[in-house]
Amino acid sequence: MKTLRDLTIGRLHYDGGGDWYANPSSLPNLLRAIREGTTLSVAERERVVTLTGPEVWDVPFLYMTGHGNVRFSDQEIRVLRRYLEQGGFLHADDNYGLDASFRREIAHVFPDHPLVEVPLTHPVYHLVYEFPKGIPKIHEHDGLPAQGFGIFLGNRLVVYYSYQSDLGDGWEDPEVHHDPPELHEAALRMGVNLFTYAVTAAR
Repeated sequence: MKTLRDLTIGRLHYDGGGDWYANPSSLPNLLRAIREGTTLSVAERERVVTLTGPEVWDVPFLYMTGHGNVRFSDQEIRVLRRYLEQGGFLHADDNYGLDASFRREIAHVFPDHPLVEVPLTHPVYHLVYEFPKGIPKIHEHDGLPAQGFGIFLGNRLVVYYSYQSDLGDGWEDPEVHHDPPELHEAALRMGVNLFTYAVTAAR
């Protein structure tokens, strides 16, 4: 893993047909918000990584999104589990359509650790910015409440799944989705909390 002086986000390029590349302006905007809101030194751009390439071990924070199917090979399942067990963090962001396949695949990675709702007292909701009601709702989709699910190894949150929220859309340039400024800011602040937890509190 990189040191805290050389950090960025790894955008996970996965197989299965889903648009892993969705929301192209989102991660540069999130990295800018991390630089502005914390003392962490982060790069200006994310890196595209795969679970079968060596570059995955250079990033402390994996991000995956999309509207379609996700499929992990047996090798990718083993690598992702090892990556998370050894200190890595995965944020999966449902961009509307990812839910069924992500839940299926992450259950293959951790059949012994189910997704559970992350309690509102958890540091991801309080570390830098306060979210007493949990993850903000950015886009409506089915009109269901936004929820944050996670997988814990011991006391450490290693997977965070943002469901019915669409943080990545909120991180995009404002003219893409025309979100109100307060939603754009709330989405970025939640992302800052997740990244900060992954690289500091989770160590």
